[in-house]
Amino acid sequence: MNFDLDQDQLDAAAGARRFFTDQASPAAARAALEEGPVQPGRQALADIGFLGITVAESTGGGGGALLDLAVVAEQAGAVLAGPSLVTAARAAVLLAEEPELAAALADGSRAFCVVDGSSPALDAVGADTFLALVDGDLVVGGGTVVTGQPMDATRGLGVVTLTDPRVLVPDAAALWARARDVALVVLAAEDLGTAGRAVEVGVAYAKERHAFGRAIGSYQAVKHSLVDAWVGVEQLRSLVWWSAWAADRAPDELPLAAAAAKAFAAETLERAAETCIQVHGGTGFTWEHDAHLYWRRAKVDRLLLGDAAEHHDVVAGLVLAGALS
Repeated sequence: MNFDLDQDQLDAAAGARRFFTDQASPAAARAALEEGPVQPGRQALADIGFLGITVAESTGGGGGALLDLAVVAEQAGAVLAGPSLVTAARAAVLLAEEPELAAALADGSRAFCVVDGSSPALDAVGADTFLALVDGDLVVGGGTVVTGQPMDATRGLGVVTLTDPRVLVPDAAALWARARDVALVVLAAEDLGTAGRAVEVGVAYAKERHAFGRAIGSYQAVKHSLVDAWVGVEQLRSLVWWSAWAADRAPDELPLAAAAAKAFAAETLERAAETCIQVHGGTGFTWEHDAHLYWRRAKVDRLLLGDAAEHHDVVAGLVLAGALS
């Protein structure tokens, strides 16, 4: 049994890494904090095919698996790219039986946002088509968006008021639940990339910075902190690949796997970002250094689609109910 990615997925990851490295960066994320555009932006993501990876080929998508999208999402997270591929993955599930809207998602001619009640919605800024669950029905329509002063502007958060919603799928609770689980998986994949990059930045500085004639990375307290953070990243990687595989091949396992991945992602990214800041000492707390950008992403993502405590409860409930028996 092979638990690793296959060669096609490794190639896709390498291609996505090149794209996102060219199109987005922590510097672009910093500019977004000052009302600059998020990078690479919706149309660039559509043009390269990333918004349509899991959209059916018959409607202009790639017809790929969620694992394919998760591989790309990890690379997006590493450079704090926006908008989030979480929205594309979730909308693709909700629009699976709506070919015109699914095609518009894949080619970027419509900018979708998925709304969870009154909570701030991911990628609401710049969206023109909103999906929501109202009285058990999936609805679609326009909306007005109110934003505040976002901690991480690349997430495009806003409170949405729907305008002229129409029912797209009646009695859609089960569809909505699957789409939310898929979103959890892709969010965990993005956090995997961000956490991994935060640790890499910390390791690089620990090798470069010297104190008392030695690289600070040679001191036990520093190296152990970085190793603990990196172990968390690798454990999260296993959870992300498992949950993505479950979405494609074992849907009965998806609720458990998705909740486990999201809960662990929230804690792993926060630990990685805080370790990065601590290793940098006073420099890490300054506005001039990029470390705070990873910390901002960690604080926002920790609460998106439910916090770690909520998903730990889900895991515990499913295990106690015999989900693995």
